[in-house]
Amino acid sequence: MQERQAQVIIVGGGPVGTGLAIELGQRGIHTIIVERYPSPQQVPKGQNLTQRTMEHFYFWGAEQSLRAARAVPKEYGIGGLTAYGTLLGDYHYDWLQRELVRPYYFTDNERLPQYRTEEVLRERVKALRDVECFYGWNAEDIAEDPEGVSVTMARRDGAERCVLHADYIVGCDGSRSMVREKAGITQTLSDHDRLMALLVFRSSGLHELLKRFPGKSFYNVLHPELKGYWQFFGRVDLGNSWFFHAPVPAGTTKDNFDFASYLHRAAGAKFDIAFDYIGFWDLRFANADSYGRGRVYIAGDAAHSHPPYGGYGINTGFEDARNLGWKLAAVLQGWAGPDVLESYDQERRPVFASTAGDFIEKAIYSDRDFLEKYDPARDKAAFETEWAARGSGARAEVNAFEPNYCGSPVIFGPPGGKTGAIGGHEFTARPGHHLSPQILSDGRNVFEVLGPGFTLLAFDGDVRSIAAFSKAAEMMYLPLEIISDNRADGREKYDARYILVRPDQFVAWSSNDTPPSPEAILRKAVGRQ
Repeated sequence: MQERQAQVIIVGGGPVGTGLAIELGQRGIHTIIVERYPSPQQVPKGQNLTQRTMEHFYFWGAEQSLRAARAVPKEYGIGGLTAYGTLLGDYHYDWLQRELVRPYYFTDNERLPQYRTEEVLRERVKALRDVECFYGWNAEDIAEDPEGVSVTMARRDGAERCVLHADYIVGCDGSRSMVREKAGITQTLSDHDRLMALLVFRSSGLHELLKRFPGKSFYNVLHPELKGYWQFFGRVDLGNSWFFHAPVPAGTTKDNFDFASYLHRAAGAKFDIAFDYIGFWDLRFANADSYGRGRVYIAGDAAHSHPPYGGYGINTGFEDARNLGWKLAAVLQGWAGPDVLESYDQERRPVFASTAGDFIEKAIYSDRDFLEKYDPARDKAAFETEWAARGSGARAEVNAFEPNYCGSPVIFGPPGGKTGAIGGHEFTARPGHHLSPQILSDGRNVFEVLGPGFTLLAFDGDVRSIAAFSKAAEMMYLPLEIISDNRADGREKYDARYILVRPDQFVAWSSNDTPPSPEAILRKAVGRQ
């Protein structure tokens, strides 16, 4: 049996696992990916990528490649709508208007099938000499001892076995995670007791029917009988390929249900259908009770899972990868303490709990209440008034979804601050929040000059304070980029002379006052108090 050594082993080479490998590989961390599928699975899930996720791709050196891989032409648009009763009915409004928060991010959002995203990530990881990929291998077991961790894996054809040794293991192996189970990490479940169908099909007729909604790529149908659970149509390309998910009766199989008629009823018209895939999943929420134990960590669906409502899932997983990646590298390279790894769980787990409860489940219950209370056949005026109000409320929801780490132990957050997904987008540089972009006096965007480690932005800062930060970072072997500029031309919107930015573009500390101890600030930010 062969044996191999690495610093980090990632079990699961889907988008989250490969993104994490890129994050680590770019930082010089020897990483091994173990992935059972030789090539990405052609199921078009995880399509909507937020502006924040596209910032990750920018820093991973893969943004332009990803945009070139999109299946819907850029000029068409990637917006969405919500309809009442049927897709082609009389009532609809724009939905999930992520373009409203575009000014607070460096990049535009994007939309493409997950398998294309995976293809781009796999191609990018090939260029990293510190990452090895074992495609077509099954991870069978993990073990931990005082010196490290190991993974036993085998080729799927059974022809070869190997043991991998490393300092850390990260399970990115999906909702049925072997890594999570073997590590003894439990989950908290919220089961909605609903069987959902996922259909992938081809239809040029549906494309013709939906020409009345130009620029739309995904469509959410609210039907009173479904009590708040969605019927969801999504484009895979422009013209022929689609996916659809919706509740179906318990016990439904590929062979005992008329899926074509179900699609026709949801759309409100008949059209041609050729099915490529019919699958099922249970509508439930799951959040691991810890995102790490010892030298074993989990990320993406292995750590948390929820229904594909609102495009939160893959984006949440990518944020896990950015958060955990720089922290693992910092500890392995010796410039951060163990508390920074503990902060991965303390930051990311509450964010998912809030995303699930305050946005996804809340939307289901809100839709249910609306459908029970309002009916155009019963009181058309009342229904139309509330329908218009819901369309306006969709704008507020996009602004309110602003994951932040205000309660993190490695953040200089406000007293009593809580970590979660509810917030509000601002240009102010607030500790625990994502840094917003601004143009520097030399014409570059601040995101173009952020370092791979920490960055100190000093706007009309005191020379001695800046020098003290530089000296403290040097003594701690902490990578620190220092950017000095004035507070004019929009940079005053940060409302801070000093901003310490983490490697994942979250603000660790900010102030208008001269810092009393730059070393103490840096030590807390990297868990070395």
